[in-house]
Amino acid sequence: MTASSDRHTASDGSAGSAASAASAVSAGSSGSAAALADRRILFVGGGNMANAMIGGLVAGGVPAARVAVIEPAAAARQALTDRHGALLAFAGADDIGSDERFDAVVLAVKPQQAGAALMACRELLRRSPDAVLLSIAAGLCVDLLVAMSGGHRRVMRAMPNTPSLIGEGIAGLFAPAGTQATDRELASAILSGTGDVVAVDQEHLMDTVTAVSGSGPAYAFYLIEAMTEAGVAGGLDDASARLLAIQTVKGAALLAGGSDEAPEVLRQRVTSPGGTTAAAVAVLDQRLVKASIGEAIRAAALRSRQLSDEAQAAQGPAT
Repeated sequence: MTASSDRHTASDGSAGSAASAASAVSAGSSGSAAALADRRILFVGGGNMANAMIGGLVAGGVPAARVAVIEPAAAARQALTDRHGALLAFAGADDIGSDERFDAVVLAVKPQQAGAALMACRELLRRSPDAVLLSIAAGLCVDLLVAMSGGHRRVMRAMPNTPSLIGEGIAGLFAPAGTQATDRELASAILSGTGDVVAVDQEHLMDTVTAVSGSGPAYAFYLIEAMTEAGVAGGLDDASARLLAIQTVKGAALLAGGSDEAPEVLRQRVTSPGGTTAAAVAVLDQRLVKASIGEAIRAAALRSRQLSDEAQAAQGPAT
């Protein structure tokens, strides 16, 4: 596996070990701005993730008037225009004028809605043959997206996660062999408005990305939940236990992200022999917690592959 990391802030080396297995692929916010210059971007689906990504683009200097969204729900369209001002919101692809062209189309719908959404956008994509089609729908492989779109060839897929909603996310990005560098840069720039971007060079690794970071916030919440419950069981009030757990996980993540040292080394530094932390870690080791986390991530990756297979079966022969 080779991977690369694209910071959504200017590169100053602060990423540290958080990207130790990766190499920078852009110059951060300035590179993103250049990749997005004068580009028109269409979102198919106006849910929470699309809303966050649009917000990141606008905050990064992309005029809202260069962003459009297809969203059937009138209330959601109104919320989008209320937040982003000059953004163009359409109820369906047929409402977009025949003279409209886009440089990127972001598929931001649920996987089970993707086939119908792309079918409706085929004429629009035909008019914009050079547009990048970037899917953030889970479990849909590039070949399937090409078939669903009626043969559009400039396709990439990504997997962001829910911290993107507050600009602290990370997304995995896969571009097939032969993808133009400018297309990669455009996709990365769109994603980096809400966090970091890690590029993988083999599509099957997107299942691992999904398992590690796509589902990953749930693992962190699970840990916070368990720490909070233990604190309450030990006599703390719920609010105090929750705050202690959340800030501890947050602070540890920031410490790890800003350090060149491996998490194992950081853990050992706060684990004094015979101390309280050592007693706790010994229980975790006895209960095989690390192995259980590995098994959980493998289960998530397997389910990601199954979802892709199910989507392919549901699509049937290309039409």
